[in-house]
Amino acid sequence: MKVLVGSRNTVKLEATKEAFSIYFDSVDVEGIGVNSKVSNQPIEDETFVGARNRALALCKINDERNAKAEFFVGIEGGIKKLFGRWFTFGVICIMDDTGRVGYGTSPFFVLPSDLTEKLLGGTELGDVMDNLIGEKNTKQKQGAVGYFTKGVMDRRRFYVAGLTVALIPFLNADLYF
Repeated sequence: MKVLVGSRNTVKLEATKEAFSIYFDSVDVEGIGVNSKVSNQPIEDETFVGARNRALALCKINDERNAKAEFFVGIEGGIKKLFGRWFTFGVICIMDDTGRVGYGTSPFFVLPSDLTEKLLGGTELGDVMDNLIGEKNTKQKQGAVGYFTKGVMDRRRFYVAGLTVALIPFLNADLYF
């Protein structure tokens, strides 16, 4: 089974391979950089739009290249205000080669207010975390969730949860489609 992912980020590719491999045999994952057509730091529903746009772009690329992929995965990280607090989370949009769609999210967690102010100002969470931690490219490694959970959950595991629930409609097609 071939799965296209709208990113070249190895964390997202590994998470996709892990989640799909739970349910399907011989999963081949290919990352293709595509534009989400949303801001660098998506806010609220823009996160869902970005994930969907990535999956749609992959469908188009698949048709143009005759790549014969069966699934297209868009993953977008964003922030959302709930219960008076700002949370970060990831949205996963999975489309199949027949046009069916499934959505899922990673776990949500509350962000510190000073970080949220920077995000609302347009700075991407990965850049904010790099400055906070003093490292480079943390979004290709543990991510914010790894830092804040003291390494108990890394970014890959964070996305595997969202990918797994985004697959629910495909695993229960008789109920969803």
